[in-house]
Parts: sequence; structure tokens; C-alpha cells
Amino acid sequence: MIDVTDRHCRFFHRLLAPRARLYTEMITTGALMHGNVARHLDFDAAEHPVALQLGGSEPDALAQAARLGRQWGYDEINLNCGCPSERVQRGAFGACLMAEPALVADCIKAMQDAVDIPVTVKHRLGLDYDDSYDFVRDFVGHLYEVGCRVFVVHARNAVLKGLSPKDNREIPPLRYDAVRRLKQDFPDCVIVLNGGLADASQSLQAAEDFHGVMLGRAAWHTPRVLSEVSLRLWPATRLPTDAQVVDAMTRYAADQVAAGVPLRVIVRPMLGLVNGQSGARRWRRMLSDPRQLAANDPGLIYEAWRTLHGPDRDRRDFEPDVEPPLAAA
Repeated sequence: MIDVTDRHCRFFHRLLAPRARLYTEMITTGALMHGNVARHLDFDAAEHPVALQLGGSEPDALAQAARLGRQWGYDEINLNCGCPSERVQRGAFGACLMAEPALVADCIKAMQDAVDIPVTVKHRLGLDYDDSYDFVRDFVGHLYEVGCRVFVVHARNAVLKGLSPKDNREIPPLRYDAVRRLKQDFPDCVIVLNGGLADASQSLQAAEDFHGVMLGRAAWHTPRVLSEVSLRLWPATRLPTDAQVVDAMTRYAADQVAAGVPLRVIVRPMLGLVNGQSGARRWRRMLSDPRQLAANDPGLIYEAWRTLHGPDRDRRDFEPDVEPPLAAA
């Protein structure tokens, strides 16, 4: 989810799912060693619990990056061994690391020694067109031996040559049975299912078979799926209405714009909020109009909402009967 699950996206998703665990986009060790650390690691306290997902293949660099993550207050460090993009492969990390389980184990051990928070792994089932279960079982086994106990499993292979990242999310067949075998073979581990979960019904069904589910593109395209799942898993949790989310995001945007963040970056995750409702196209058009976004006026969010629901809307509609969860910094 590079360039997708940034801090503004996560703040928005937290409003929709108060108890879900959020993950950052993959951040490389090089970006943290040589780039603007604050730009990559700063986040709002409302995002907790939030995990820092790292990309890298050098134990010492990953240990240093993990320490930075701990210093900035992240709740978990996650090593990405699932991204199949060529850019990531050129850096010798992501999915291609699955071919070197001993190296990954060294990386995990180095991060575990560096921090006192959980170190976890996200990975695929295999590489290219090898569907052998033994491959992923042995990969997980190497990491188990150094103490890793949480595995987020994208239930497809990663084809490293010939398929784009988009194709890699769709063409390699889903193999949920292989993930179930991992759960059976490593009974004291937490196995989280990722891949192919397009709606709340599929996600909830999977949640009955695994210790958790991770949603990616579904949460981006139809954000309210997070709320649907939350209501079923935690029925006592009160969720904000769309109007309350709009109000919270307008207030959040005002603070961020004042700090120099372009409005277009903040509203990008919100485009799918009202998908399926009357006027959703007008909402998306307004919040993606370069001319209107250029003014950097957070009031555009309110105006888009008012247009969506007609001219009779006014700010009294935003007075919440419950405070939007974690809406303030």
C-alpha cells in the first residue's frame, strides 16, 4: 500500500474502525537512514494501535529502523516480505526475501533485539509458480525458530517477473487452504489472512477461520467496509455517522493545512466514503477537482457534503450525538 496508507489515510480509517490495527505503507530502511524521518514516521495519536511496516534486507539497518519506530511510538514493527514490485526487487527486499529465509530470520532477530514491541512479518505463500506448501511452511518455520509469532499471510504467490503489482493482486490463485494449514502447523502463532477480501461478508467469514484479517484495497475503495466489519466484531462500539466523519476530517484538515499539508493529500482517502449513495459521483468530483483543491480550503469537504445532500444542509447537521471516536489529535 505504498503511497496509499499514509498518516492522513490512517486517521480517516481510524474514525471508521476505532479498534482495528492500522499499518503504515511500507517504508524502506534507506528512507529512514537518509531521508526526512519526521515526514515518514510522524503520526497522530488517534491512530493507535498502529504498526510500522518496514522494507529492507540488512539486519543492522532494520534494527536501527525498528528503534526509530519504537522511539516514535509505534505499537508493532512489521517486516514486508510480500511486495512483488520490480522497484522493491531492485532493493533486494519485499517478496523476493522469501527465497532467503535464513536472512529474514536474522533480520527478525536483529529487530527483536532492538525493540521491546512485537516484530511481525507479512509474506506471500510462495514465489512465481511454485505452489509447494513446504516452501511457505519452511519459511514460517525459520522465523518461528527465532521467536516470531505473528504472520500476516497474503494467500497468493508473488510472481516476480512478468506480472505487475496489480496483476499480482489478482492473477495468482488464492489458496486459503494453505493458510489454514499454517494455522494448524503453528498452533501457538497468530495467523492473519490477507488477499481477496473484497467486502464485509467475506472478511467476517474469514475472521471465523483465522486470528484476524487484513484489508487493503477494499478499505481504500469502499472505506465503510471497515465500519461494517467493526460493528460485527465489536457490536458495543459506537461508530460516527458520515456527517460526523466529515466534521472530524474537516477539523483535522484545518490543522494539517495550517501545518503546510496540501488539502488534496488529506481528502484523497475520503473519495470512497459515500460510494453507493446518491450523489457519490458529485462528492468524488468535488474532492478531486484540482482547481478547487488548489485553494487549500478545508471548507471544501463541508461544501462537498452539502452538495451531496442538497442546499438545505447546514452545520447544525454536524452536531454529534456522540463524539467521533479519536477525532482529535
